[in-house]
Amino acid sequence: MKIPEILIVETLHQPGSLARVLQVIGEAGLTIEHLNALRREQGRTLWEITLEMDEEHDRSLYERIDSLSNARFVGKSDRVFTRHKGGKIRSASSLPINTQQVLRDIYTPGVARVCLAIAKDPAQAYEYTNLGSTVAIVTNGTAVLGLGNIGALAGLPVMEGKAALFAELVGITGVPILLDERSTDGIVDVITRIAPSFGAIQLEDIAAPECFEIEARLRERLDKPVLHDDQHGTAVVALAALMNATRRVGRSLGDSVIGQIGLGAAGLGIVRLLRSQGALQILGADLDTRALERLAALGGTPATLSRIMQEADIVIATTGARGLIKPDMVRQGQIVLALSNPDPEIEPLLALEHGAAFAADGKGINNVLGFPGLFRGALDARARAFTDTMLLAAAHAIAESAAGDDLVPDALDKNVHTSVAAAVRAAATA
Repeated sequence: MKIPEILIVETLHQPGSLARVLQVIGEAGLTIEHLNALRREQGRTLWEITLEMDEEHDRSLYERIDSLSNARFVGKSDRVFTRHKGGKIRSASSLPINTQQVLRDIYTPGVARVCLAIAKDPAQAYEYTNLGSTVAIVTNGTAVLGLGNIGALAGLPVMEGKAALFAELVGITGVPILLDERSTDGIVDVITRIAPSFGAIQLEDIAAPECFEIEARLRERLDKPVLHDDQHGTAVVALAALMNATRRVGRSLGDSVIGQIGLGAAGLGIVRLLRSQGALQILGADLDTRALERLAALGGTPATLSRIMQEADIVIATTGARGLIKPDMVRQGQIVLALSNPDPEIEPLLALEHGAAFAADGKGINNVLGFPGLFRGALDARARAFTDTMLLAAAHAIAESAAGDDLVPDALDKNVHTSVAAAVRAAATA
């Protein structure tokens, strides 16, 4: 598994010094994710170099850098851990509490008036509390990223990351909820009991097949939006990318053969949404026969990896199996989305080199483009549930926001999330 390794390297401030360091890194077969000059003084520059390194990669690279006459390997940075230190989120008051009058208004005795108003008319909670901007981000840690079943506590950094993105991109308060629970009944019961605290529920990193039943049962029991992001957030962004890719190669989803490799939460979510958008020919491959049965129930056709690579115009992979798609499997003109994180089934550049018309991985085709606007729009509309119409509206908004040859827009562009939220709200209230 590729995990960021952040090197601190000092070079002489003279032509070619950094280039020699980068050459050593390139000769080691490594990709540089980020390069930053930390400081320059007394004729030397201190660099922070972020690499993608497998755990088993030969660390003698450090010695080779240190042996250069114009460079010195200083050590490794804790930048990632530093940015997590103390957590990535916090609660804060939305108004200054700086006088006794403010204190009495927002707490006792003034708050009693608001409590009584809500008791009389529960809808007033959306006006006078943060309920309409609060989302529970719920996990039991059974399917965290590409790390698998590592437990809810170990998944907390991911949940905090989701909450931080909610706050930064669309002004939503996301609250991580960790469940030490594996049974479907137990998870549904707990979420149902805590649901009054939140305007919506985001299910996250819950393994298939339990995730399907959990979401379905919660949608039946709750009168507020529930979304399993691994299914539907991923599907929305994948659909947006395919809208642009097919348009640019002169095809449509309806006349394309689509191959979905991996039929877990993300894979089946993609199949379901593609069918809603009008895709007719979907082949699906998975090692689990139950997953193939669910595919067939959605109107797809069970197939093998080999058949998909030979027949599909569009190939989507969500298996978690790094390198599953070999370069010689790629056909000329195929669209390839290898979406497993952190390691794709095939590197996009490799797929392009072997004939793919478009290729992308999960770093670019990432559900961060979808879930903030989806929830903001649903909450603003006071929707009682997410519908396919809302999901499709989000996908169209994302696709329309992409510029130039990009399949999807920049995830940090707040205008994109505003557009998605507006589209979702309009679809929910139409």
